Amino acid sequence: MGPFRDGWTKQDVEAAIARGLPEELLYVPIVIGMDPPDCGWAEAICLSLAGHPDFNVRGNAVLGLGHLARTCRRLDLVAAVPAIAAALRDDNAHVRGQADNAADDLLHYLGVRVPGHVP
Repeated sequence: MGPFRDGWTKQDVEAAIARGLPEELLYVPIVIGMDPPDCGWAEAICLSLAGHPDFNVRGNAVLGLGHLARTCRRLDLVAAVPAIAAALRDDNAHVRGQADNAADDLLHYLGVRVPGHVP
């Protein structure tokens, strides 16, 4: 997916983050959320990218939190829920849509309702 191939490593992800190119960063939360080598590491990255200025990166970071709810069956809810709730109010429709999907995942996989989400 994007710059990542099967067999990607944490170092590949960290190199993409260091380069800071939005066209690469937008893939980071998806690949780490769907196949996290370390749930805490992946969640920290998604949370940090949830505030990114690029709407594609920001939206996918929030969606990555939803993927982690499914793949890890846990999240730091004190951090993740407010991030998703804020994204539900984002100015950008893409970010709001990804936040809606993530909120659905939290409800389905963790039984947690995100404020502002209408299932």
